Amino acid sequence: MKNAFHAYDIRGIWNKDFNADDVYKIGFFIPELLKTDKIIVGRDGRNSSPEIHEALLRGITDAGADVYDIGLATTPMVYFGTANYGFKAGVQITASHNPKEYNGLKISRENALPVGLGTGLEILLELATTKAVVPVAKKGNVIPKDIRQDYITFQKKYFAGLDGLKIGVDCSNGAGSIIAKDIWGDAPLYINETLDGNFPCHEPNPLLPQNTVQMQNFVKDNGLDLGVVFDGDADRVVFVDNKGRHVPPDLIIAAMGRYFFEEKHQSGLVIEDIRTSNSVKEYLAKFGAETYIWKVGRANAAPKLREINGLYGGEYAGHYYFRDFFFSDSGVLAGSIMLQVAAKVKKEGRTFADLIDEIRRYDNSGEINFKIEDKDGAMERVRKFYVSQKEPNVFLDFDGYRLEYDDWWLNIRKSNTEPYLRLLCEAKTKQLLDEKVAEITKLINNQ
Repeated sequence: MKNAFHAYDIRGIWNKDFNADDVYKIGFFIPELLKTDKIIVGRDGRNSSPEIHEALLRGITDAGADVYDIGLATTPMVYFGTANYGFKAGVQITASHNPKEYNGLKISRENALPVGLGTGLEILLELATTKAVVPVAKKGNVIPKDIRQDYITFQKKYFAGLDGLKIGVDCSNGAGSIIAKDIWGDAPLYINETLDGNFPCHEPNPLLPQNTVQMQNFVKDNGLDLGVVFDGDADRVVFVDNKGRHVPPDLIIAAMGRYFFEEKHQSGLVIEDIRTSNSVKEYLAKFGAETYIWKVGRANAAPKLREINGLYGGEYAGHYYFRDFFFSDSGVLAGSIMLQVAAKVKKEGRTFADLIDEIRRYDNSGEINFKIEDKDGAMERVRKFYVSQKEPNVFLDFDGYRLEYDDWWLNIRKSNTEPYLRLLCEAKTKQLLDEKVAEITKLINNQ
């Protein structure tokens, strides 16, 4: 069971990293951890989700708590249900973007705040592995709860119609399949819109280049203005521009500025993670907006956005957080906002690709993964090498290291969900970028 507990959630290969007995125990101790007798629960379309659902509900009700079961759901639907109806606990059964053999649990507390390591997940692990399970005499009830129409009504506030756009939507055979058409209607061209836990068309991880190739070709073949690709539980979204190019998700944070600051005339800080391109803060400065750089992951970003009362924010991984969505992330909401931005740009006689090219000012490596044993040693080699050469203009050390110099910067960090050391580098020229990536690669590999 321990191997399934990660920084942000519980996740692993089903019946290898955790099993039904583990889920039962986890469910049994969630009411004690979050001090509640009412828990809202949803599940995605993975093949193992019904089995996990049964074990989870049995554990919760054996502890004497009631389950409000919303059935098949996207993860943002559970966030909405938790916060909108005042629940002190919510659980979504999902492995998000992972392959089909994975599954897991995303747990939220009151106001849909994430429960991660450091905010309760470590206590839950200790309870589930050390404390005896003693079912109570008066078991809780399972109460079906239909939140669908309330959720659709909320989401439609941000959908202004396609307004002349031709778009493609890839639901990745994931949970987005159950809600996208109810919000965006039948006008978009949908692919992989059937819920299927085998994910027959591609893995539900749009950050991997091979998983957006289908949409890239679909956009070009059909002359579309924009492509939208959801991950497995629809909390993340990735965009493809009209040229069929994958759009780096951090640049979308900048593009959203046209909606929040230019169109809606709102104000507030914009949160970004430590991997974010400098293009983002420079573009948002046009609107008088300021960015706040913070750690990677929902368990870090959502509470920080609430703490600073930020307006919105996003991550390189395709999560976008909104003050008006309980400081939580929603792929559909992010998509609706970007459709409005793209429509406005089209009315100006420009394309979505034109907007992205306007935002992007640097050459960027994207995330490069290194599978090595001594991650800490490699990070220290990189830090010491560059700091000894020249003191960086900016040095951040709260999520790996980010070192910024006049014409380039790097971020090197350990993944919280996978066995990788991740490097991202950005520079003013392609030649300088290539030089730095090669230099850092040698340092990481201790060559």
